[in-house]
Amino acid sequence: MHAIDGFLPAKVAEPLHADEIHVWRLQRPKGAGREPLLALLAGYLGVAPGEVRLVAGEHGRPALDPVHGGVLDFNWSHSGEQALVALARGIAPGIDLEQRRTRANALEIAQRFFTAEEAGWLGTLDEAERRTAFLELWTAREAVLKALGRGLAFGLDRLAFRREAAGLVLQWLDGEDPAAWQLHRLDVGVDAFAALAWRGTTRRIRRYALADAA
Repeated sequence: MHAIDGFLPAKVAEPLHADEIHVWRLQRPKGAGREPLLALLAGYLGVAPGEVRLVAGEHGRPALDPVHGGVLDFNWSHSGEQALVALARGIAPGIDLEQRRTRANALEIAQRFFTAEEAGWLGTLDEAERRTAFLELWTAREAVLKALGRGLAFGLDRLAFRREAAGLVLQWLDGEDPAAWQLHRLDVGVDAFAALAWRGTTRRIRRYALADAA
């Protein structure tokens, strides 16, 4: 197999079973584009990165071209020089990664785009707690909307979350049964937030990192 812009097919750690989701953390150097993603997908497909073909869904969500046989689905998110990739069989995963950063207008954004209950809750928190809670709500929204295949254009106020001891739970999603959805916050360290979502039954989440992304 040959490289694409210096990227070789990633060595897949374990087989991807039907009751699992694999989440990879990898480096996405500035200017790398989709090459790290293509190298990872190539490892699962058993082809060269240059042979991986992607298509865009109706609302722009990237997916594998049917030429690959529909054997798996994926979603990815990148922030800074880090990226997360979720891979699964039989479901469309959604994943979002956001670097922790100061956002002075977090409450203003929430009041404009989140539900009134969520914005009210954020308004009761101090500044540090609000930044954390805002990013938790934002990454959860992005993950669900990406799994839905719609993206932010669907409307940030067309879904809502409630906070429980174990974390955020999808409470309402316009046109969907929220009980049919899974949502998990992913631990990516103190400098970032990440969430993974999918429509379907519970699955085992297995996490990996490429050697140069540790």
